[in-house]
Amino acid sequence: MIDHFLSDHISGFAADSHQIGGRTLVEGASFAVCGLGGDINGDGPEGLFVRDVRVLSLWCLKIDGHRPEPLSGFTEQPFLGVFVSRAPVREGRVEPTLLVERRRYVGGGMREDIVIHNHGPEAAGISVTLEVACDLADLFEVKLGHTAGERPVKVETKPEEWTATGRHANRERSVSVYAPGAVVSADTIAYRVVVPPHSTWQTSLEVSTGVDGAAAAPRFRIGAPIERAAPVARIEEWRRNSSTFEVESAVLSATLARTETDLAALRISDPATPDLSAVAAGAPWFMALFGRDALLTSSMTLSVNPDLAVGTLRALALHQGQRVDPMTEEQPGRIVHELRLGLDSVLAPGGADGYYGSVDATPLFVVVLGQLSRWGADRGIIEELLPAADRALEWITRYGDRDGDGFVEYERSTDRGLRNQGWKDSLDGINFADGTLAEPPIALVEVQAYVYAAYRARSDLAAQHNDPDASRHWSEQADTMRRRINEAFWIPDGGYYAVGLDGDKRPIDALTSNMGHVLWAGAADADKAALVADRLLSPEIFSGYGIRTLATSMGAYNPVSYHNGSVWPHDTALAVAGLVRYGHWDHARRVATGMIDAAAYFSGRLPELFCGFDKNQYRGPVPYPTSCSPQAWASAAPVAVVAAILGLDPNVPAGIIQVDPHVPPEWGNLTMTDIAVGPERMSVHVARDGTWSVAGAQSVRLVPPPPDAVI
Repeated sequence: MIDHFLSDHISGFAADSHQIGGRTLVEGASFAVCGLGGDINGDGPEGLFVRDVRVLSLWCLKIDGHRPEPLSGFTEQPFLGVFVSRAPVREGRVEPTLLVERRRYVGGGMREDIVIHNHGPEAAGISVTLEVACDLADLFEVKLGHTAGERPVKVETKPEEWTATGRHANRERSVSVYAPGAVVSADTIAYRVVVPPHSTWQTSLEVSTGVDGAAAAPRFRIGAPIERAAPVARIEEWRRNSSTFEVESAVLSATLARTETDLAALRISDPATPDLSAVAAGAPWFMALFGRDALLTSSMTLSVNPDLAVGTLRALALHQGQRVDPMTEEQPGRIVHELRLGLDSVLAPGGADGYYGSVDATPLFVVVLGQLSRWGADRGIIEELLPAADRALEWITRYGDRDGDGFVEYERSTDRGLRNQGWKDSLDGINFADGTLAEPPIALVEVQAYVYAAYRARSDLAAQHNDPDASRHWSEQADTMRRRINEAFWIPDGGYYAVGLDGDKRPIDALTSNMGHVLWAGAADADKAALVADRLLSPEIFSGYGIRTLATSMGAYNPVSYHNGSVWPHDTALAVAGLVRYGHWDHARRVATGMIDAAAYFSGRLPELFCGFDKNQYRGPVPYPTSCSPQAWASAAPVAVVAAILGLDPNVPAGIIQVDPHVPPEWGNLTMTDIAVGPERMSVHVARDGTWSVAGAQSVRLVPPPPDAVI
């Protein structure tokens, strides 16, 4: 995911702690990026951000005028960072005796606890200062490095309190630091401290924000128990309502645990509708609602917690397109691509909070609603969202199909929009086998597959609501679309699907990962699916850790590119699910184990993407330098892979569920419990020897998948 014209300029720094040598902490629409020792220097992406505005650009700790030496940093929770450092050696001592510990809690603002341990034999008289500043920089300004002196900020001080106020996006924004016991000046918060020998001194600071004079307290308050804070409660609530895993493989177990907490922390809500909880795309640059990302993340986590899909669909329906606006590319029925709150609209895509330039989010809305129904969502929820699904289907035929040929194409309306509007939305993301860039209007193969799946989902929904005529209509539409996909996009000499059709309806013949999405959607003919499966596992596509976005044999291949040879975990997970759908279990298990092997090198947190080098080339996967982490659909990828490997395919309205586990032996014993199947819960246990059992969900009949049939 790249933001329109900014994509050309985002380089040189990264969001993930593995790349910048520091940490990214995230909770809802708040996040902090800092160095290894905890300091925020305002360099590159560093800062504390609340709803896409940097409220702290400087937050640097000094002991006796010197910065402590960083020793280590830990991300104990997505919102909690612990930073350990040591102060310079004291006069008359051989080694440093002062150890500094900072515990930072991010959520709606920030709380920081500072503890100084004196391991020396004498009392230490020290000066502790925090250098502090605010620039109220817009997130996009930070990306581009255009922040210096562009927005005046007024600083005021009171006893124990520092406040900065300024104008942002025609609103007054403020940030306040409450520092009990401190002496506060315009640029420092200072303490004079005596720490007894073999003892400690500690203090806490609280950072809150405000809009137009209305203050919003941080979610972690001084004096309040951390375990009772709202972010902790949100994670605990997510855990209570989610499936759980017991896995013999330590790597897979750690990866699934990381997925659980990251997805909980990435959930966001609109202040106007706080009860609608969706998921942000990823930290630090995409802490906003992105239609495509939220929908695919919701789809991949249905087996774990369907509540995410419910909140996402409701939020997207609320912001569904109502009018024609070339600047934002809004059209009636279209699902929003990007919705940001708080950005200066001049820099936001399309010059407004919402930008609709996505060609795939709209059919995916219908697909996910159909999947949610199959998992047994409350009938009232489905009926509530059906009108939005029908408006989305109308967009497909009225606006999405630009030339009436039955395919959905894209071409941006103005030069502010995204040139490429599928998930590979970088400027060079769609190209021919020789590397030549494709010219719009472009019809992407995976988008047509999503449209097929949307028609199929709407047919099923109509059948569930006793509307046989509508069910028959959408089934016929699906059959026609599937036939046309297999005719127009198939490259017989290559044995794979073209990535798209260009403006002249020529097949864009690059060999890409997009064909894995065709399997996931069920749009491939069975004979073609077998050839695609072999292609996906060929050395030119499969790196050993995942599916490359572009084959090594293609003209534009570059393992260190964003979309032309890198590996995206969500893309790989969809390919695994597609391979399972067509019964190619050996292929699916090879890819699944490769992806979990990669997770081990990222401490269980798969990043947005990593480089596409072969597994045997280096000791581990090579990080991509500007990859988001945590990132929603990357976080969802491991649970999607496990659900696919378990062969889970429910149809609760029909009273059945299919389970067909093919767990890789190296994962050992695996149990998934509390799987929501309508109002009931079920569990699946698979032993190391491959034997398995199912418990619970008494009202749903367990059936084996039909032989030689697409699930």
